Order: sequence, then structure tokens, then C-alpha cells
Amino acid sequence: MIEFLKNRANWPFLRFWLAQLVSQFGDRVYQMALVGFIAARSPGSSFELAKLLSFTIIPVFLVGPIAGVYVDRWDRRRTLFVCDFIRGLLVLSVAFYFMGLSSILPVYALVFLIFSFSRFYVPAKMSFIPEIVNENDLHIANSLITVTGMIALVLGALFGGIIVEHTGAKGGFIWDAVMFFCSGLLVFSARRVPELRLDAEKLANAGREMLKAHKTVWGEITTGITYIRGQKEIGFIFGMMSVLFAAVGAVYVVIIVFIQQTFGSVTRDLGFLAVPLGIGLFLGSMAYGRWGGKVSKWKIMFWSLILGGALVTAFAAIVHTTRNRMLAAALTFILGFVVGPIVIAANTVINTVCSKQMSGKVFSALEFVMHLAFLLAMLASAYAAEYVSRLWILAVVGVIFLGVGLLGLFKHKENQ
Repeated sequence: MIEFLKNRANWPFLRFWLAQLVSQFGDRVYQMALVGFIAARSPGSSFELAKLLSFTIIPVFLVGPIAGVYVDRWDRRRTLFVCDFIRGLLVLSVAFYFMGLSSILPVYALVFLIFSFSRFYVPAKMSFIPEIVNENDLHIANSLITVTGMIALVLGALFGGIIVEHTGAKGGFIWDAVMFFCSGLLVFSARRVPELRLDAEKLANAGREMLKAHKTVWGEITTGITYIRGQKEIGFIFGMMSVLFAAVGAVYVVIIVFIQQTFGSVTRDLGFLAVPLGIGLFLGSMAYGRWGGKVSKWKIMFWSLILGGALVTAFAAIVHTTRNRMLAAALTFILGFVVGPIVIAANTVINTVCSKQMSGKVFSALEFVMHLAFLLAMLASAYAAEYVSRLWILAVVGVIFLGVGLLGLFKHKENQ
């Protein structure tokens, strides 16, 4: 990988890769700023945090399905730059104006807009790579982009927590805006793609193709749903991933407030614990990539669910009792390590049984289902946390997690 980046021909990708590192670091700081913002306005409220975070997910359903269609029609480099620049301006407006208003509704609207632009940014990012990298080097480029996400998760969570703890949510928003602007400049410096020259006739043809594409998209969505319903293994993966992301959603905001109240900080300890979690996810994924081929993918997924559920329950009970940060860090590392292989194994199963002509629609539908399960479970558990102890919610979710894994393991044995 080092030789790949040192090659002068790949310097445009190097700038693009650095842009992704900067941008995703800013995303993590922004998430910490949102947590700090809600903690300042509604201390200890899981439901208020869940409501705000839901506006980061809703664009997946409303904007995501059509974003890819238009990204394929636009200059991708320009799309990335515009998305970064506009998101930076929107985040600055939150920092210097909207977060000072008495009503939180405008902040909801701004968060929705920011993440709506992110739905265009993600497909544009992945589609831009082949334009600046030779075909033989695509696997290296995609590996580097994946590593970027891991690095950003760890560094962004750690330093984002420290930044927000010392400068408040406003400082976190400003940092995020600066990261967006830096990312946009780095992308802008990458090699230009050929400019498009459009005359009136081509514009008219593009309009007609756009209308046709809408009909095609809807038809293909229907075809994809029919295909998924007819594939038993894919349907099972959908069900299991729905349970997994529902569990993650149910834990997400509850555990944030649980950690805040247990250790008496707003974001510092969230960032501290996110580091071992990210390292665990990374090492668990690497271990599965190295040795996972020797074990049944189904067993990997079920055992990950079983161990993950047991660890969530143990984390809630042990951390509540001991309030020991190092013990909490050890448990989050192990949790990340054991659940890391689940998504990889599930994607591999889909790649194995799904036809190439349907894989895009299947993965798009899977993303939709996972985010929906996450959102609904997050809102439900956050509402329940207003009336039930967060300790009990985490414990119950862990037990359900474990139970689903055991049930799946026994059912799978019966079907063999």
C-alpha cells in the first residue's frame, strides 16, 4: 500500500484518501457535538438524543434511493466538493446561530439537510475512485478507503470527545466545519475528470432519460423485493441483520446516557470507550478475514450474536457496579472483536447466493431494512428509558441478542 501511495501517478488518489480521512474524522466530531448539544439542553434524556439522531438516519429512506441515480449523471468530483462545502456552511450556521435559538426544531431541519447531502456524498465517493485509480489497483484503493473509516472512528471518537468536553458543542461544530472545508479543497485538488458540454438538445434528452430512470428505478425496486422474498437464505440474512441492527439501535442512545451518568462526563468517556471498541471491530474483522474461511459463516454469525449479547449484559452490570473505566474499556474491546465478523459474514453469504444482476438491489434493500430497524428500536428504547432503568434496558437487549443467536444456532443445526 505504501508503494501504491508513493507512486506519482496515484497522488490524486492520495489527496482524495486524505480528504476522506479528514471528512470522516469531522463526522465523528460532529456526532460528539450533537451528543454534547443535547446533554446541555436536556441532561440525561435518551429520548431527546434519539429524536435528534433520527434526523441523521431519515435521509437514508427519503434521499438515499434516488441519490445514486443523480450522482451517476453529475460530475463526481464536483459533487464531492459541493457536498463538503455546503455541509461546512450548514454546520457553521448551527454553531453560530441555530443552536442559540430557544426552539430545537431548526436544528432538526439543519441536521436533516446535512445528512441529506451525505447521501449524495457516499455514492459519489465510491464512484469517483475508478476515475483516479487504474483498474488493477482498485482493490488496494478500496482497502485504503475501508482503513480510513476505521482510523476516523478511533481518532474522531477520541479527540472529538475531548474537543466537545473542553470547548462545548459549539467548538465541535466549528471543528467539523473546518474539516469539511479542508476535505473539499483536497478533493478539488485531485485530477479533474473531463468537463461535460451540454447543448439544448442534450439537456432535453437528459430530462427525458431522467423521467425514464424514475420509472426504471421503481420497477427494479419491485423486482428486487420479489427476488428477495423468493431466496430463503437471503431472507434469513435480512431477518438476522434486522435483529442485529435493532439491538444496536436499542442500545445506542441508552448506552450513551448510561456512560455519561456512570462516569460523570458528557463526551470524554464516550470517546475513550469508542477507541477500544473501534480497535476491537478492526481486529475482529482482520481475524475473520485471516481465519474465517475455515469456519461456517452461519456459525460465525450466530456465535457472534451469542457472545455479543452476553457481553452487552455483562458490560451493563459490571460497569454499573464497579464504575471502572479500564474494565469498561476491556469489555468494549472484546465486544467489538466478537461482533466485528457478523456483517462481513452476512455480506459474504449474500455475495455467494445472490445473482450478480440482483446484488445491487439486494444490498440497497438490506441497507434500507437495517437502518429502519435501527431507527425504530432506537426511538422505542429511548422512550422506554424515560420510565425504566437504563441498566435493565441494556441487560434485556443483551439477553435478547444472546437468545436470537442460540435460536439461530439450533435452527441451523436442525436444517442441516
